[in-house]
Amino acid sequence: MDINNLTEQAVKYFSDYAWNILGALLIFLVGKWLARKLTSLLGKLLKRQNVDETLIRFLDNISYYALMIVVLMATADRLGIDTTSFLAIFGAAGLAVALALKDSLGNFASGVMLVFFRPFKIGDTVNAGGVTGTVENITVFNTIFLTPDNKRVIVPNGQITNDIITNINANPTRRLDLVFGIGYEDDISKAKEIFKRSLDVDSRVLRDPAPLIAVSELADSSVNIFVRPWVKTEDYWSVNYDLTESIKLALDEAGISIPFPQSDVHLSQKDS
Repeated sequence: MDINNLTEQAVKYFSDYAWNILGALLIFLVGKWLARKLTSLLGKLLKRQNVDETLIRFLDNISYYALMIVVLMATADRLGIDTTSFLAIFGAAGLAVALALKDSLGNFASGVMLVFFRPFKIGDTVNAGGVTGTVENITVFNTIFLTPDNKRVIVPNGQITNDIITNINANPTRRLDLVFGIGYEDDISKAKEIFKRSLDVDSRVLRDPAPLIAVSELADSSVNIFVRPWVKTEDYWSVNYDLTESIKLALDEAGISIPFPQSDVHLSQKDS
């Protein structure tokens, strides 16, 4: 084919459709900018109404994707694409995609459930989907956790809603469940007094509910005693570590032993 004819056809095509192409590009760029601005405005309005941060981020994602679909439809219309037939094709393709991506749609539905039923919110420390960590974000399809050792873990929402969810800091207070074993020859009353004194000197231990100190088990090599104080949720681990250390030192000072399992081995010698 003659190169001159190709050049003329190309020039004619661009001259006929240049405005449509430029208009479509302008619609897409401006529309995308507006979608981001409107989504940002929605987030600010929701924050002023004291809406939960988890719901705000989720609605931001949904709003942005919905607006971008409108922008793409307007862009296609400007290019001369029949959006009516396009919608029909999109609907048929959407059905096929939905069947192929049923797991992703399940994650989306689970995300909606997490946001509206709110078993946890952003900032909570939870055990869910086999992960223990702080919730950083709940997106359309996934929930993002930050683990105590600073790893970011992304878990599909469906895996979370199909599993047991434990919200560790949902309540303002928690109970520490400590167990200390003393020897059978040691004085139980004296040991309990040491435990009580250790709890009394720690101002982080709550007085109401009152701590529980009670013999829990007569084990093989020790008398096990429950020490169960209540603390504020944010003090849980620090009190756990400090009490364990202080009680151990107090027992040592009082001469009360903490037994450990031992085995006696008897050797018998046969006469040759």
